[in-house]
Amino acid sequence: MQLQFEKHYTRDEARALLPEIRRWLERLNRLRKDVEKFERRLSQMAAQSGDIGGETVNQWIRALADMQEVLVEFQRRQIFIKDLDRGLIDFPAVLGGREVFLCWEMDEEDIEFWHDLESGYGGRERL
Repeated sequence: MQLQFEKHYTRDEARALLPEIRRWLERLNRLRKDVEKFERRLSQMAAQSGDIGGETVNQWIRALADMQEVLVEFQRRQIFIKDLDRGLIDFPAVLGGREVFLCWEMDEEDIEFWHDLESGYGGRERL
């Protein structure tokens, strides 16, 4: 069997990461709001005087760097963020001898669904 991913999660392995993933998603959403706020402020500054810089730029860069730091945690573990607003996450897994994604959404208590690599959220099935 030709596998697309190096790392595959069992349901228990993915489940064990959920508390940490919840914290990362909350942090990413908070940082994204900060970045948007700083970008609006920078856009206003540029429109008014053409001069942007100082503390707002520093805060914007820090927020972007912090976002990158969290995203690296997902990338390192080969966990995929499919929709940040909803907290939709896919974990590569092998079920019944085929490569699939375990699918989890932030408002779900547990990992209850899977889908094949092509179908995405619309093809979710109960485990």
